[in-house]
Amino acid sequence: MRRLLWAAAMWGVVSAAQAADMPDLPILRGSLSDGLSRTSVNWQGFYIGGQGGYGSSDENFSGSNSTMLAALLDHNVIQEMDVANWNLGLGKNSSRSGGYGVFFGYNGQWEDVVLGLEVSYLHGSFGGSSSAFKELVSGSALSDGNFHDVAVASSASISIKDMATFRGRAAYAWGCFLPYMFGGFALGNADITRSVTVNDAIASSQLGPFTALTPLSATDAVHNHLIYGYTGGLGVDMTLTGGLFLRAEWEYIRFTSQVDTSINTVRAGLGYKF
Repeated sequence: MRRLLWAAAMWGVVSAAQAADMPDLPILRGSLSDGLSRTSVNWQGFYIGGQGGYGSSDENFSGSNSTMLAALLDHNVIQEMDVANWNLGLGKNSSRSGGYGVFFGYNGQWEDVVLGLEVSYLHGSFGGSSSAFKELVSGSALSDGNFHDVAVASSASISIKDMATFRGRAAYAWGCFLPYMFGGFALGNADITRSVTVNDAIASSQLGPFTALTPLSATDAVHNHLIYGYTGGLGVDMTLTGGLFLRAEWEYIRFTSQVDTSINTVRAGLGYKF
C-alpha cells in the first residue's frame, strides 16, 4: 500500500511538470470560443517588385488643332467662309499595347487594415493618331472679289512611352490575400505632333478655272513632353512564401494634355516585402 501511494505521488509531480511546459493555449484555459485564432500575414514594411501589363488607350482629338487653324488664318479673307470652325472630323481613336515596369512602396498595418503609399512605373507605347480633310468652294465672291476653293488637311498624334503613378492605397488583410484600392496622380512622357495645312485657289467665277495660291501650314511637335493626370484602380496581392508575393491589378489613367487620353491596363507582378 505504501508503495502504491508513493507511485501515485510521483505520477502527480511528473504530470504537473508536463502541464507547466505545455503552451498556454486558450482551449486549455477552458475557453472554447477563442480556440486557435487565424494568423494574419504581416504586410507592414517596404516592398518592391516587377510587373507587366496590357491594355487600351483611347484618344479624343476633337478640337486639338482648332487654335492652330485659327492662328494660321488670322486676317485671311477665307475666314469669311468660317474655315477656323470647320468640323474636320478629328475624333476618337483606340489602340492596344503592352508594357513592363516596376513598383515600390511602404505599407502600414493595423490588425487587418493596411494603408500605404506606392509608386508604379510602366514603359510601353500607348497612343494613337487621327487625320482629316475637308474641301469647300465659296458660294459667292468674297470681299476680295474672288471665289475661293479651300481645302484643309489636319492631323494629330500622341505616343506615351513612360507612365508613373503616385498612389495612396487602402487594403484589408484576408488570410494570405490583400485586396486593395488606390487613387492618386499620374505623370507621363509623351511625343505629341499636330499639323494643319490650308490650300487656297481663286477664280473669277464659281466654276473656275482656279489658280492655286501658296499653301499655309503650321506644325507643333514636342518630344519627351511631360503630361499629367490622375489614376485609380483595384488589385490584390497574394503572399507566396516569406516576403514573396504575387500581384494582379487593373489601373485607369487619364491624361488631360493637348490630346485627352485615357488608358486602361490589366497587370500582373511579382514582388518582395522586406
